[in-house]
Amino acid sequence: MSGTVPSELRYTAEHEWVSVTPTGHVRFGITDHAQDALGDIVYVTLPALGANVTAGEPCGEVESTKSVSDIYAPLTGTVVARNDAVETSPETINSDPYGSGWLVEIDADPALVEDLLTAAGYEGIISA
Repeated sequence: MSGTVPSELRYTAEHEWVSVTPTGHVRFGITDHAQDALGDIVYVTLPALGANVTAGEPCGEVESTKSVSDIYAPLTGTVVARNDAVETSPETINSDPYGSGWLVEIDADPALVEDLLTAAGYEGIISA
């Protein structure tokens, strides 16, 4: 079973975590549950800077020794930052999914983050 679901973050049913940065951008990555289910992550594809992403649509991929999974945009917006370090060291997602394993930051309406799942709501999905 997966480990942590930090209460200060929001979540999607597609297993992305979401937070608002101090600059008002929306940062996201895959949850601890998702990285645990995937196993050892060996490759990551992220959207390009300036790319437009659409809520609920794939915007990248995470490949593990078990499978390939899409990364879904939690909100619609424009990519303003990407964590290039995970492309060269994808295992960072396994070791620190909520910290240095973050994936993308987008310019999106930070108020919409409140509409996403709470930690309790996400725990309900992964424990079902």
